[in-house]
Amino acid sequence: MDRLSTLLRHFGVHAGTFHSGAFCGVSVHEGESVGHVHVLQAGALLLKPGNEREIRLDEPSLIFFPRPFTHRMFADEAMATQVVCATLTFDGGSGNALAAALPDYMVLKLTQIPELGSTLQWLFNEAFEGHCGRVAVMDRLFELLVILLLRHLIGSRDQPPGMMAGLADPRVSRALNLIHDEPEKPWSVADLASAANLSRAGFAEYFRRIVGQTPADYLLSWRVSLAQKRLREGTPIALIAAEVGYESPSALARAFRRKTGVSPRQWQAEAER
Repeated sequence: MDRLSTLLRHFGVHAGTFHSGAFCGVSVHEGESVGHVHVLQAGALLLKPGNEREIRLDEPSLIFFPRPFTHRMFADEAMATQVVCATLTFDGGSGNALAAALPDYMVLKLTQIPELGSTLQWLFNEAFEGHCGRVAVMDRLFELLVILLLRHLIGSRDQPPGMMAGLADPRVSRALNLIHDEPEKPWSVADLASAANLSRAGFAEYFRRIVGQTPADYLLSWRVSLAQKRLREGTPIALIAAEVGYESPSALARAFRRKTGVSPRQWQAEAER
């Protein structure tokens, strides 16, 4: 399975359209449990992410918040602003491995991501032409936009250390694919180094530099993220342990506590509040 499909098999993306058309006034997103995607189709828009400086957008742009993040948008009538907006969630919650690997937010001019062009045009057609079933179609198109954006990021070599940088690297990505696709296997550094066609020592240092973690730490993080997703789904911990490579529920609980500071049961109780 390819690099991105494996991730999305575990942590699929779901969008919900909530605005399309002219925008005039203030839109505040604070204290929500979802991410957001906003696409400026025409006109201008003022964006204030968190406590950061206000950003003025004067050309068509994509604004991507993969996780909950406070932000405000403003436009007045003179700006002739047209936007389409959707909420965004990933399977496994906002703290899952895929969402956590992304920046707090991204603002990209549409000219920077030409590979999204045909999908964006389809989205705009649905948004502004009033077709039957338009919201359902737009939801799917927003999800496709996110997938294509992730593909764009993976195809870029200019990434800070982390999962996305690892997936963008031809050698490290081979090792990550093994971990992502078969987390239940007892992967050793030697196994992963062989897949990357590097020596054990060379691979360990190269992996840490690209991903920002040792291979063992990354494997632990990935397994715990999968366990958290399965806990949210109500799967018994005995089944989860086998799925993510631990010989017993107690072994998983020890690894889980080492990563998160709490037991799986405590984490699940907090997540359900």
